[in-house]
Amino acid sequence: MEKKLTFKSMLVTILPAALWMLGLFVLPLILIVIVSFSTRGEVGDIVYRFTLDNYTKLLNPLYINIFIKSVLIALFTTALCLVFGYPFAFIVAKAGKTLKPLLLVLIMLPFWTNSLVRTYAMIILLRTEGIINTVLRYIGLIDQPLELMYNNFAVMVGMLYMMFPFMVLPLYASIDKLDMKLLEAADDLGAKPLNKFLRVTLPLTKGGILSGSLLVFVPTLGLFFITDLMGGSKVVLMSNLIKNQFLTARDWPFGSAISVVLVMVMILMIALYIKQGGKIDKKAVM
Repeated sequence: MEKKLTFKSMLVTILPAALWMLGLFVLPLILIVIVSFSTRGEVGDIVYRFTLDNYTKLLNPLYINIFIKSVLIALFTTALCLVFGYPFAFIVAKAGKTLKPLLLVLIMLPFWTNSLVRTYAMIILLRTEGIINTVLRYIGLIDQPLELMYNNFAVMVGMLYMMFPFMVLPLYASIDKLDMKLLEAADDLGAKPLNKFLRVTLPLTKGGILSGSLLVFVPTLGLFFITDLMGGSKVVLMSNLIKNQFLTARDWPFGSAISVVLVMVMILMIALYIKQGGKIDKKAVM
């Protein structure tokens, strides 16, 4: 009797979340897969006639280059977030009781503002008549404005600014749990700072690094408004290509095919994360 009650209570608890995932994630994804194997009609409608043309079209060198560029920008964004985020997360984790809450608030502060508004704030900083160029010209460091907008640099800056908190928070959680006695033991054994970091600190915080990298890499592949606003027409990524196929070209089957490929890449990254996470937990137990 108790087992039945327990099962019913678990079912009542899980059912709302299961229905939510089924209606807003699973069913739309199935629909996208079906549309990706369909044909575009003459007026932009969807003709449900099976074809592989939408996927074979992706083998065009133009789309392959866009895909490679999208992955590279996502990787560079992840690497930059890690390089800048790790020291910041370490400082926050080891800060005093009075300073730590303030630093955590500063990390969370960007989430209180719409991401589109924050992107426009970056444009105000980087544009030709923006704050950075105005200050540099005023102090005499430059004669002509620097081209900080509508290029790969602007896209990278926008991505870094947008995704930085997603890297810092997992790193902070991992570093905050770090046992300082292990670092003291490494000092007692004569380990140099670099060796101590590579052999003690880095392996013990690897879980936070993997979590933060996943949280940055996967969403970066789907961000399109940053490249639209800060990259202009000069920077086209897979996310922009999907948006254009749905809203401009009205080629929903091809846009769905690109979306399916992008989802498969994200699933692959999540699978690699789970595999690496399993190895980390196994080593920790041993």
